[in-house]
Amino acid sequence: MKTMTKEFGYLNIGQSVPNVYTLENSANGWRQIAPPLGTFINTTYFDLAGLSIDDKTLFFSGATTQDVLNPIVQNQVAGDNMIIVDVMSSIPLTDLEYSGLITHGNFPSSAVNGLTFDQTIYCRIRQYAVDLDTASWGSMILLSDNQLGSLNPTASDRVYVARIVTFDGAADTVNLPPVRYVLRADAKEEPEYQYLMRLKRSYELQQEPDRD
Repeated sequence: MKTMTKEFGYLNIGQSVPNVYTLENSANGWRQIAPPLGTFINTTYFDLAGLSIDDKTLFFSGATTQDVLNPIVQNQVAGDNMIIVDVMSSIPLTDLEYSGLITHGNFPSSAVNGLTFDQTIYCRIRQYAVDLDTASWGSMILLSDNQLGSLNPTASDRVYVARIVTFDGAADTVNLPPVRYVLRADAKEEPEYQYLMRLKRSYELQQEPDRD
């Protein structure tokens, strides 16, 4: 059994003018995308090339994220809200497809969503907000926490990792603490025909269309 980890650092968002968001800390891979307004993304991948060379399939036994605190806000008001999507997939996505996960997850309800349940190794979507009872706090509260992953095995040489964050509100400063992605897997040999079919499918998913 192999345990693999990837980490993203702090995300710091500023809003000196309403609906104009700035990335205060861009040194760790974060970048702003649209739509919607106030959306930021960070991406990386697990390199499985060493396993694929040995003609082995990766069977996943567990996946999760680890973080420290809820989002921290300053000069917030009731109604401020944030959605965080953490995803590990067997295929890469475009920025538009990643942002589609915010509202549609991996359900086939949107033309911009290029991720299916089978391709979703792990997906967690959480919504945070400031409410009337906590408007004077310095952090947001968790409203919902949803899991959409399949943990399906893959013969691909990469597992793609992304965190997508969208904020809407009055707070002029938003700080999101670091996150760690944890993936546990076991590399096993499959019957040759079964492995070749899985490898063919992984190749097709990554090449049509080419999302690199």
